[in-house]
Amino acid sequence: MRKSAGWSWRILVVIALISLLVWATARIQLVFVAVFLGLVITAVLRPLVNVFAKVMPRGLATALGLLSALAFVGGLLTYVITSVTGQWESLSEQFSTGIAQLFALAQNLPFGLTITEEQVSEWLDQGQTWLQENQSALLDRAAAGAGSVFEVFAALALAIFCTVFFLARGNDMWKWFLNQLPAKVREKWMLAGGVGWYTFSGYARGTVIIALVDGFLAAIILLIARVPLAAPLAVLVFIGAFIPLVGAPAAMIVAMVVALAVNGPVNAILVGIGIALIGQFEGHILQPLVMGKQVSLHPLVVALAVTAGTLVAGILGAVIVIPIVAVMWAVYAKLRNLDPPMEDLEPDARAAQP
Repeated sequence: MRKSAGWSWRILVVIALISLLVWATARIQLVFVAVFLGLVITAVLRPLVNVFAKVMPRGLATALGLLSALAFVGGLLTYVITSVTGQWESLSEQFSTGIAQLFALAQNLPFGLTITEEQVSEWLDQGQTWLQENQSALLDRAAAGAGSVFEVFAALALAIFCTVFFLARGNDMWKWFLNQLPAKVREKWMLAGGVGWYTFSGYARGTVIIALVDGFLAAIILLIARVPLAAPLAVLVFIGAFIPLVGAPAAMIVAMVVALAVNGPVNAILVGIGIALIGQFEGHILQPLVMGKQVSLHPLVVALAVTAGTLVAGILGAVIVIPIVAVMWAVYAKLRNLDPPMEDLEPDARAAQP
């Protein structure tokens, strides 16, 4: 009973601390997101800045690294925008033709099911009526969305501000933090910080590399299938790769819908098969090759963590939960005292089993 009581109050303290951490993070969510993004950008750009720092001062290397990243993102956005504007006229015509073909197919569905133009027109009228009845609520949501957009830009600005200091003075900041701790615990904190940053940076860089490869392969498949807006859809696949389990399938569905509306069901199926093959290539080759042992989590742990993160903080929680869990496990595995592995059960123990 004494042992059970001892473990019980310790577990209650741990639960209270986790609850306090979740509550505090929710209260300062913008700051947390900004610091997290700053760490991600730092992990991705740090190798490039280290290369620049060999031939120039650290501050100048940091500025050049950030400018290189901004140039890459700006060029990607410019390419996507020009692709959309260049194909918009022809795409609208193809899309209208594809929608008409889908309506024709819908009128001859198997098992006696049909969707007529009158039904579609009725649904559109109902949707228009609903919009008119809920106009004020939608305007309120739009105003709230404008505030969210402002928060997004504020978080990005703060993230870039944090990134500048993490890249330029990160080592000095870490040393200052260690010097504030008692000398007897500094070694453990150094070990925990080292393995934590190794895991986090490996996950961040690996995710970016895998996302780039996924987007590039998706662009090739979409171009071969002659799907319009191949560049924006490839960028969507790139973004979806950052959301574990659900991001890539969601991007695949969008690409299939575009291919279905423009080129018909056969083309949509081919696009779906191609992007599914990309997912298999990522899971069985890219992930082990790029990530290695830096992020070694069981698929069941990933699924449960993503679900829990989504329930707590939506899409944001699904994005950030995996690196957090990976860092926590890496730190625990580094600091624990691992007992020898359990041998096979003795013959008597096996015989006693039902």
